[in-house]
Amino acid sequence: MEAPLPNLTPSEFARADRPGDLTPFLKLLIRGHALTFEQSRAAFAEIMTGSAHDAEMGAFLALLARRLPTVDELTGAATVMRECAQALTTKIDTARILDTAGTGGAPKSFNVSTLAAIVAASTGVPVAKHGNRSRTGRGSAEVLMRLGVNVEAPIDIQRRCLEEAHLAFCFAPRHHPAAKHAMPVRKTLGFPTIFNLLGPLTNPARARRQAIGVYDRTFVPLVAQVLRELGAIRAIVYHSFDGLDEISTGATTLIAEVVHDEQGGRMRVFETTPEALGVVRVNPLSVAAETLADAAELLVAVLESRAPVAARDFTLVNAGAALWAAGSAEDLRGGVALARTALASGAGRATLDSLIRISQGTPA
Repeated sequence: MEAPLPNLTPSEFARADRPGDLTPFLKLLIRGHALTFEQSRAAFAEIMTGSAHDAEMGAFLALLARRLPTVDELTGAATVMRECAQALTTKIDTARILDTAGTGGAPKSFNVSTLAAIVAASTGVPVAKHGNRSRTGRGSAEVLMRLGVNVEAPIDIQRRCLEEAHLAFCFAPRHHPAAKHAMPVRKTLGFPTIFNLLGPLTNPARARRQAIGVYDRTFVPLVAQVLRELGAIRAIVYHSFDGLDEISTGATTLIAEVVHDEQGGRMRVFETTPEALGVVRVNPLSVAAETLADAAELLVAVLESRAPVAARDFTLVNAGAALWAAGSAEDLRGGVALARTALASGAGRATLDSLIRISQGTPA
């Protein structure tokens, strides 16, 4: 039998409801209840419009962070963020568009998800790479900027990048201005919140194919289930047993695959190893970039086939996941084989050069 619920609204604390009020949702969370999809939508609508009070927002995010969010809570929040986003619309069917953005928040080797995006795009897959600056100072935005990409290109230029180079960089602050309302509170809290999971779920180009690394193993099936609810055609979600938000060449990786086809949406969870993917087991952190300059140089070295084997293989397994998600390969090992051929061709360097040129507004 449940213990009686405390009276959360004694008369001396009562007040009238007000616009942006998160108190009704706070009362549910304090009592240990999860939010429904509609309740989550309503709460995040208040946050994303700037109506919510900072104190209530902090309490709301902290209460959600005490446990794993539910599929309904995360789906509701992602739906609101998608609706508030400045979309990147193109003539390309969203069912073909791929994103390789992950959550971040795990130990970083080098910019392998960015490399995976470039390699996949070099094969003709349209890739809308969602990304941001990183707490390390060498995230996707910083590295691409150092290499000459205009990461803050306007949407019409991004459209050209995607349609002509098969690769666009979607800078999160440009596409999600409504998220600024939560940013001061998130920085004040100093611990991960549900927003750390929302970035990869809110691609501005409405990509329906995704390869997503998450910073904790417990999020793998959760994020996959949310992607299924959001209508992903194929999504690959993963976390390695050595703590990386990537497919690792140094340990077993936990993977959830989501497929949506004429039979409906389905999901499976499995594990893979470096050996199963045809690469030698090597710790990816052995080739970690220490500075922004190192990270940019290593990215180019991989594309030019002059990087250490460990860096090449780490790129191959993650680009293989991207190509599998894109539907270019029947399985992960087949994706790795395709990535190997693409990388050896040198097409990746040409794709990066095209992205740099077009993002700067240079005519063809």
